[in-house]
Amino acid sequence: MRSYIQNFLKYRHFLKELVKKDFKFKYRRSRLGVLWSLLNPLLMITVLSIVFSTLFNRHIPNYILYLLTGKLMFDFFSESTSAAMRSINGNAALIRKIYVPRYLFPISKVFLSLINLLFALIIMLAIMLFSNSEWSWSILLFPLPILYLFIFAVGVGLILSAYAVYFKDLNHLYGVMITAWMYLTPIIYPIDIIPDKFRLIIDCNPMYYYVSLFRSIVLDGTMGSWGTHFLCIGISLLTMIVGLLVFRKKQNNFILYL
Repeated sequence: MRSYIQNFLKYRHFLKELVKKDFKFKYRRSRLGVLWSLLNPLLMITVLSIVFSTLFNRHIPNYILYLLTGKLMFDFFSESTSAAMRSINGNAALIRKIYVPRYLFPISKVFLSLINLLFALIIMLAIMLFSNSEWSWSILLFPLPILYLFIFAVGVGLILSAYAVYFKDLNHLYGVMITAWMYLTPIIYPIDIIPDKFRLIIDCNPMYYYVSLFRSIVLDGTMGSWGTHFLCIGISLLTMIVGLLVFRKKQNNFILYL
């Protein structure tokens, strides 16, 4: 762990350049550029709210904001881990030529997705203003669940990127898994409609706790329970440690498969 921290600090400028390069590449031929980070969630939420608001609007006050808070968190996780998974294979030419800590590549993808999330949060704040939502001091704590999820995404991204080098089909498999994972997370629907016999599936879903904590802070005007905070921190740190250990074990043979 100490060597990871030392290398991270030593190569932090390289990490910054990776993020800048990916950011410029993403929007290089787009006339709207960064505005897509705002328009994309807005358009998606508009469509989803039209489709599902008639079903769940009675159960959930301010359903649009409920939907948006869940979608932003899950989209960040989905986008960051999917990009991290492809990062080693996608930078094979650079990895063959020079030495840099290889875990910087998946981490840079998570940072890029975090930047996109921060832009998308502008839409959330705008909706809160125009929908006359109640504001509380707890809104200042909204970075906490995002930080927890960021660490969790880094851990998952490290694991996926390590195994994707050996199993190319993982890219396709994860696409199916992440779609199923989204529907198993109470993003579109309220948790109350889940029958008791299926609640165990939700309770074992880490994303449920990150989304719930974010909603508690943004929608309910509370800081969330201490238990949820500690659970999110525990899941994040454990996943990060496992991710670093898996990546360290697998990285020595990357060059043989790239």
